Amino acid sequence: MRRLGRLARFRGSLTFMSQPVLNLAILLSGSGRTMVNLAQSIERGELDARIVLVIASRHDAGGIDKARQLGLPVHVVARKEYPTTEDFSDAIWSLVRPAGVDLVCLAGFLSLLRIPKDFQVRVLNIHPALLPRYGGKGMYGHHVHEAVLAAGEKESGCTVHLCDDEYDRGEILVQRRCPVLPGDTPQTLAARVFEQECIAYPQAIRLWQERNIRQRK
Repeated sequence: MRRLGRLARFRGSLTFMSQPVLNLAILLSGSGRTMVNLAQSIERGELDARIVLVIASRHDAGGIDKARQLGLPVHVVARKEYPTTEDFSDAIWSLVRPAGVDLVCLAGFLSLLRIPKDFQVRVLNIHPALLPRYGGKGMYGHHVHEAVLAAGEKESGCTVHLCDDEYDRGEILVQRRCPVLPGDTPQTLAARVFEQECIAYPQAIRLWQERNIRQRK
């Protein structure tokens, strides 16, 4: 966790001159490693952004402690505590809007989220496969990699896409590929895919930001 401590100290120390700084919200359900990757990209000056809000959909998500170590404001909106997807989504947006968020990044967020009109085309997701293959409800984490291996695929990768109200749908912004090697297990394939995810998500955020700036001109 020493690395996270250094990130916390350097948070907010970079000044970006070329374009407005993006306010990001990170939504997660698990370990938070994608959030950490984005925080590291910001620290290195690869993203003109700051993380202003983290929301976890589970009280036991490992990303909660990582967010706190980074000095990030983190809230838990537990899916199981809300009777409907609409109620759950409303609770999410009630935190996102006051935080002045420009772009929402789903980072291993496993719950369906209804996207209101004011945040359409402002929510990104990363998926550990080459969509439209191996997407949809229940296709996350090891389930995806197991399906790729069972199908005998020669390559896999990751996809960053704009979100709509269905799982793993929406315009694809970035895809990166990696080989499936003989003897791969879901774990070894997942590690190779995650290496590409660490490149793809910052790429997609930059692409979204550049597009948004062009549209404002």
